[in-house]
Amino acid sequence: MTLPPALPIFARFTALDYRLGAPLMVLTLFALVILCLDLVLPAARKQYSAIPALIGLAVAAYATRGIQRLLPESGEPLRGFFGAVVIDPFAIFFFYLFLVGAAVAILISIRYLEIERENHGEFYSLILFAVTGMMCMAAGFDLVLIFIGLELMAISTYILVGFLRSNRRSNEAALKYLLLGAFSSAIFAYGLSLFYGISGSTNLGDIAHALTLRAAMYPKDPIVLLALLTTMTGMLFKIAAAPFHMWAPDVYEGAPTSVTGFMSVSVQAAGWALILRVLLFGLFPLRVLYVPILVFTAVLSMTAGNLAAITQTNIKRLLAYSSIAHVGYMLLGLVASDGIANRTGIRGILFYLLVYTFMNLGAFAVLTSLRRRKIIGATIDDIAGLAQRAPVEAVLMLVFLLSLAGVPPLAGFYGKYFIFLSLVETGHYVLATVAVLYSVVAFYYYLKVANAMFMGKADSTEPVSSPPAMGLALGITAVATVVIGLFPNIFIQAVNWSVSSLNPAGIALLR
Repeated sequence: MTLPPALPIFARFTALDYRLGAPLMVLTLFALVILCLDLVLPAARKQYSAIPALIGLAVAAYATRGIQRLLPESGEPLRGFFGAVVIDPFAIFFFYLFLVGAAVAILISIRYLEIERENHGEFYSLILFAVTGMMCMAAGFDLVLIFIGLELMAISTYILVGFLRSNRRSNEAALKYLLLGAFSSAIFAYGLSLFYGISGSTNLGDIAHALTLRAAMYPKDPIVLLALLTTMTGMLFKIAAAPFHMWAPDVYEGAPTSVTGFMSVSVQAAGWALILRVLLFGLFPLRVLYVPILVFTAVLSMTAGNLAAITQTNIKRLLAYSSIAHVGYMLLGLVASDGIANRTGIRGILFYLLVYTFMNLGAFAVLTSLRRRKIIGATIDDIAGLAQRAPVEAVLMLVFLLSLAGVPPLAGFYGKYFIFLSLVETGHYVLATVAVLYSVVAFYYYLKVANAMFMGKADSTEPVSSPPAMGLALGITAVATVVIGLFPNIFIQAVNWSVSSLNPAGIALLR
């Protein structure tokens, strides 16, 4: 019997598939256009490559909005590309988060790259490619697509970290990030391969079903435990959770300041999208096993991050250790919430990521605005007396620092509030107490920076001026930090909508 020839795989794709992949295709197209445009632009006009990058992000946001309108009110997700892509409110939330973070990072980078004389179009292309990979991580429901997205983001970020080719510290940071990142990716891939061997599928839903059956037959299967440990090691590395955090301070310090801001929010958010997607949708049957790991990692992250930040004199390193501590707080939300019986912790994580995008990018925007030919602007001495030279930037930096510390009524308060509330609701009183105490420690080193700005003596009387793009970035981040804090309801509703797929009518955790 002669079988008919198989149709080309592209002929099997539907219009819905292309509609769901529109944001990724738009970003890829604009990234390639920027690379071609960079070949014809003269050296004096390289900064104009940022314009098509911002347009590409706006078009991708419009495409994302179009997908959002397709979602049914019941929370039923949209599946595409043979089930490899799942678009649900969870994915849409992260899509918007990635796009906003990338847009603000590009606005910050225009001035910075001009000062460093490294204004090349490929910088903006790499940001768009990184966001494309992040979207694959947030919407991926297949291990292969998730891993491809992870590596696309990681490789783009490696290059961005070392973009200052003549800067030895930038090159050293990129090499360290590359070696450790490749090692963690290998461990992560090994864990995924074990889950594939256990389930015979790369689909997260199939893996969850196989793990449920296997847990009933072999409650303490060493292969399952090994797969869980290796997979979690790779994921925890991506969010710089202790004890896999040692790369973060060196990379944050050595990378271009605008890239550090981008990494601290968008790359961090992508890592969280990966963790939540894998743990809540694929490995949920192993929750009893991975919750103790999360508790240990959360406490260690808060301890290492907060205590190490106290002694830092470099603000980029201080914010790096601060981000490690924030990871610890968010991990507690995952400990206290399973997405079914209690979702407050998951809501807290998503709200935390939302406000962290603006307040942390705002802090790095202020640091970037201080960059001069002879002044790095990244140490406490550099910002001493900033209130005398640049009172607006000093006040904005104070707002961002107080928000990071969780002072009401700024946006950062609600991020920690929902995390602590989830711990109290689920009876984790000891963990809640530890988290509150470490928040007090964090308040100390944030105020140390504020004290230098308002009480310190300036070494230079040169005024600080911000170009329009930098001013726009500072305005967006400052307004968002204050408005979200004063009027949180609309943003809380957005977060509640984003977790609506965590119900029996959606993808479900164990259907």
